[in-house]
Amino acid sequence: MDIKLSVIIPVYNEAPTVMEVLRAVQALPVNKEIIIVDGNSTDGTRELLEAFGSETPEARIIFQTKRNGRGGALQEGLEQATGDVVVFQDADLELDPNALPKLMQPIENGKCNVVFGSRFLDAKPQMTILQYIGNRVLNIVTNILWGTKLTDVETCYQMFRRDIISGMSFQRKDMAFTMELTLALIAAGHNIVEIPVEYHPRTGAEGKKLYWGDGFVTLWVIIQTWLKTICCCRRCRSAS
Repeated sequence: MDIKLSVIIPVYNEAPTVMEVLRAVQALPVNKEIIIVDGNSTDGTRELLEAFGSETPEARIIFQTKRNGRGGALQEGLEQATGDVVVFQDADLELDPNALPKLMQPIENGKCNVVFGSRFLDAKPQMTILQYIGNRVLNIVTNILWGTKLTDVETCYQMFRRDIISGMSFQRKDMAFTMELTLALIAAGHNIVEIPVEYHPRTGAEGKKLYWGDGFVTLWVIIQTWLKTICCCRRCRSAS
């Protein structure tokens, strides 16, 4: 069966890199649709996307009139997706779209419904010490509270069958949406297969939009979700 891949790309002021990412996604040897959600860019990105959309039949572009965060953009993209499998791709070249066919293989072979591209599976990636420690803390807390053995809970490369999130609701519009989705997939009982991917981080001067405060918000989402799950389980036991 020829599986269709929906590549959802959130974009905000990525004029220096967005076209290289889009051309790489466009060249992937898979049946695909490209869903781009622009968060009201002001640096010329919008004009580049308009030109790309006019010449690319498999591309669908959503222009937000007001920026709604990375999580909000991804949720808008999910509402438009029609593929069998969905993956997120940032427009900053930190991750290479050429890795996506490799990530699809376990899903295509029926081995699992969810694949994460892990930056930590093979070796320590290039990143600042604070970024590395923050990622390790989030992984450790998630694995302890949820009984998992994941190495990269904050990866951009979350790939999954679209039908498995049917009925799931999400609240986070910010960077913490990544964790909210991860926890929802874990709670639903899905085995998450990790595959190593190369990671080439950029700096704040180069346009990186993830800040140290985002890590604290994500940590709170992990703990808050776990507490809600514990309370729900206790209420169910009491009711029975």
